[in-house]
Amino acid sequence: QVQLVESGGGLVQAGGSLRLSCAASGRTFSNYNMGWFRQAPGKEREFVAAISWNGGSTRYADSVKGRFTISRDNAKNTMYLQMNSLKPEDTAEYYCAARAGTIVVLTTVRAYDNWGQGTQVTVSS
Repeated sequence: QVQLVESGGGLVQAGGSLRLSCAASGRTFSNYNMGWFRQAPGKEREFVAAISWNGGSTRYADSVKGRFTISRDNAKNTMYLQMNSLKPEDTAEYYCAARAGTIVVLTTVRAYDNWGQGTQVTVSS
């Protein structure tokens, strides 16, 4: 199992930016495809963005495309989510996730078997 710890959440006004980080430990980070998900109160956890083990492939939810950028630094065992032009509807708990043993960029909750504890993002209008 890889251990994942998110950071960088907070309160921001609409139109602002935040950068989330996901620090991994316990296993070889470059073996894992990684993803970001979010969950708002009363809603199901949903896909935000994902990145392949080497950063060569990325996928985004339509709702964040053009505003969010996922990246990773395998030398630092860390994944990032740069969030720009934030909207109140982006308010949620954000989770990072990891899955080894595949070269496919994964976009569903059930595809991942390692999860962090989450970091709260609140966007005020």
